[in-house]
Amino acid sequence: MNTPPLIASVPAWGEVLDTLLLRASATSTTVVLGTALLGFAAGVIGVFALLRKRALVCDALSHATLPGLCIAFIVGSALGVNGMSMPLLLAGAACTGVLAVLAINAILRHTRLREDAAIGIVLSVFFAAGVVGLSYAQDPNNVSSSAAGLGHFIFGQAAAMRRHEVWMMGGLAITSVLAALLLLKEFAMVCFNDAFARVTGWRVGLIDLMMMALVVLVTVAGLQAVGLVLVIAMLIIPPVAARFWTERLPVLIALAGALGALGGYIGAVLSSLVENQPAGAVIVLTSGGVFLISMLLAPTRGVFAVLRRRWALRLRIAREHLLELACERGTAGSLTQADIQRVAQLRGWSGFTARIVLLSLRSRKEITRTGTTIALTPSGAARGERVRRNHALWERYLVRYADVAPSHVDWSVDQVEHVLSDELIAELETELASVTAGAP
Repeated sequence: MNTPPLIASVPAWGEVLDTLLLRASATSTTVVLGTALLGFAAGVIGVFALLRKRALVCDALSHATLPGLCIAFIVGSALGVNGMSMPLLLAGAACTGVLAVLAINAILRHTRLREDAAIGIVLSVFFAAGVVGLSYAQDPNNVSSSAAGLGHFIFGQAAAMRRHEVWMMGGLAITSVLAALLLLKEFAMVCFNDAFARVTGWRVGLIDLMMMALVVLVTVAGLQAVGLVLVIAMLIIPPVAARFWTERLPVLIALAGALGALGGYIGAVLSSLVENQPAGAVIVLTSGGVFLISMLLAPTRGVFAVLRRRWALRLRIAREHLLELACERGTAGSLTQADIQRVAQLRGWSGFTARIVLLSLRSRKEITRTGTTIALTPSGAARGERVRRNHALWERYLVRYADVAPSHVDWSVDQVEHVLSDELIAELETELASVTAGAP
């Protein structure tokens, strides 16, 4: 008996290059272009869903398209129309998707349930209705037409798409992007300050419905490519990944669209090169990889950047502790190895941390080392004196203005003395000087 290989065969480099450059078969090229365009549209529309905190609503909406697909198929077959007609199926999916959004809004408006409960109710009920409808449609005793392929809308089957279906998907994607750009001002106002928009006369509820309508449009466009279960990932992952790289809305929209297109493009290429791999799942995994890279490597909000800033702050505070101690010892401004060990024990430093602190001070030319004695350079002495002055200044301020007992003030001072700005220091000195001058 022949058994399939556990590891898929690796495609030739020429085949990979042809697929990447859109020189492969016409079907493969059409699917890659269509999914890339879908990813771009999903990324752009997903920005507003993310900023409006409607990610779970999008999830409920995508699951709610299943009963619409089944109803459209059953009704079409009963009327003698091709039940598997793509426009008919997508129209049915759009209808139940919009109905799900309206149901969530109605529950929130007329009951005291929270949004997460309303979303959970609508998602589960609509999806359960879709499963029942799918079982009914696939029974030949109930529907004369063949429902083969209807279940593929759950997880998607991009490879089975025909050219006109891909163009339809691309047309829906382009329409949603153009509509979002035309309504950019309204969407941005509602996303960032819905209270202000409501007070100034904007119909926030209507704008929300229009935003969700575009989500429905993108969801319907992506049903055959990635399926109703995974299409939510194309709406949410690219905007979240783009959010790590920028703080500006126009850049966020452009970057989310680019990352969504990249995930759709690479995922579709990989799916066409590797046998028996569903395109929807591969596209979502590719988008997940883009998100992981963004989360780790983004220059400002990435994990490594945050850890680097935290370590730099802790290292600066540790340096200033040593410099402050050296200044407190008098004009000599020197430290012995015993002093360093005492500070390390007090601050909970390991031996490695203490060595790093000393190396950092020497690299900044704030200390010089002679044998076991460490002396401050002029720049190190100036820095240490500044920290010592901040310590005393903030301590006096807390005792005089915040009514903090002198015996309890040192811990609070130690947390703040390293982050006082020049403006705040000048203000504190002025206030305390005036109080001191006016004291009897």
